[in-house]
Amino acid sequence: MTPAADEMLAGFLNQLKFEKRASAHTVKSYHRDIGRLSNYCNEKLILSWIDLKQNDIRAHIAARHRKGMSSKSLQRELSAIRSFYTFLLKNRLAEINPAQYVKAPKQARNLPKTLDVDQVNGLLEAGTSSALEIRDLAMFELFYSSGLRLSELSSLDIVDLDLVDRSLIVRSGKGGKSRVLPIGSKAVKAIDNWLQERSINIPAVDAALFVTTKGRRLGQRSIELRLSQWCKKKGIQEHIHPHMLRHSFASHLLESSQDLRAVQELLGHSNISTTQIYTHLDFQHLTETYDRAHPRAKKKPQ
Repeated sequence: MTPAADEMLAGFLNQLKFEKRASAHTVKSYHRDIGRLSNYCNEKLILSWIDLKQNDIRAHIAARHRKGMSSKSLQRELSAIRSFYTFLLKNRLAEINPAQYVKAPKQARNLPKTLDVDQVNGLLEAGTSSALEIRDLAMFELFYSSGLRLSELSSLDIVDLDLVDRSLIVRSGKGGKSRVLPIGSKAVKAIDNWLQERSINIPAVDAALFVTTKGRRLGQRSIELRLSQWCKKKGIQEHIHPHMLRHSFASHLLESSQDLRAVQELLGHSNISTTQIYTHLDFQHLTETYDRAHPRAKKKPQ
């Protein structure tokens, strides 16, 4: 690149630092990202920023992708390049933004990890030996029974449950939305056992459904730790976190009902595309079953 090109980049970085008041970290990141594009230009004998074309930006991003850069990182680099060219356009140092319509490769969507039905049964039928374990079992049953988020379970108050009607109301769902959910019979029984224990041995300090031995609301981190301790004590080797119970609820329900809209409502997803990830889990299960069972699909032994 020419000295003039280096001056343009320096001017952009100064604008970020002094006019935009960007953090030192942001300025450093932009400098690094555009510096990589400068290296590409040097390799291709491109001397000026105005000589870069859309195909050059696309080729540069594709090369970065082949080196293992994530979609998120490439999106950040493209954002930095677009901002740089916006600066050049405003200062009449360029006529087009070659990065404007270039998109980063899509990130492969990671499927949520779930438990199978036998694993869930093993977790929830391990038995209790103390007041705290009675409480913990009620929490875990409710996670799986109603597909609650960790924050939603922690926020529940006793008045939010109707054990006769076998339902609960989530008042503080994601996005501030509330919803009414059914409670399964086993969860109702576990909660009833906990409420009896709570009324006898726990001081009535907080209206929360799940409280500490001192009657204070149980926090999200404490719930996570209790699940981890439960698994360790019951001899469950796999690392299980609360959201796995929510994922398992959704996957098992969809597998049995095939009703995507109903699962969306129960999970409290605003967009059905979020729920559709569980259709991939369901299909994954079906293909595994197919590979094991179909006489013309079984893999030959190695």
